[in-house]
Formats: sequence, C-alpha cells, structure tokens
Amino acid sequence: QVQLVESGGGLVQAGGSLRLSCAASGRTFSRYAMGWFRQAPEKEREFVAAISWTGINTYYADSVKGRFTISRDNAKNTGYLQMNSLKPEDTAVYYCAFGRRYSVHMEDYRYWGQGTQVTVSS
Repeated sequence: QVQLVESGGGLVQAGGSLRLSCAASGRTFSRYAMGWFRQAPEKEREFVAAISWTGINTYYADSVKGRFTISRDNAKNTGYLQMNSLKPEDTAVYYCAFGRRYSVHMEDYRYWGQGTQVTVSS
C-alpha cells in the first residue's frame, strides 16, 4: 500500500524557516515527479513547487520563488521543501504528491500525503 507521510510542519515566527519532508513507502518513486501544494483556510489548494524525477528541473510558484527550495533523495524515497523567510501568508496545510508528469497541476499527481500544518505568526 502506497503511503506518503509529510513531517516538519509547525509554528514559526515570520522570517523563520522550516523544512518539510515527504517520506514515501509502498513503492519506489524515483521515476516520478514530485510536487508540493498548499491549502490555506477557505482557499483552494494551490501549487507551490515541483521537481522532476531526476531532480534536475525545478519550478516554483511566484509567491515562493527565492524563498523555498524543493529537493529529493531518490535513494531514500523522500522529498523535501526547505522554506525560508516565511511570511504569515504562507500559513497553510502543505501536501506532497507524486505523479508521472512534471507539472503544476494537481490532476497530474496520483499519490498524495495527508498534509502537514504550517503556521507563520506575525
């Protein structure tokens, strides 16, 4: 059974940093693209960042570009999202996902984690 488990969320002050992890089990995702998405209260889920299966290509939402870094370790079947210079507007539940296509669209990702809460205080 495929399972994705996010961790690393929490409460942080504005300007602080967090590192999210996404540990996958049940199958190997080394040939899958990985994405991070987030959903703030009363808002739709939105794209944050994506990385190709090789790790060579990355893409970011404009709102996080220059502050967040997506990475992966295929040997560990794990992905990461390093978040620096956090802002209150980054507060959301963050989800990792894996899919065959390197994409910004949720529908291209088949496997999803349960989410981890990130709260940034001002």
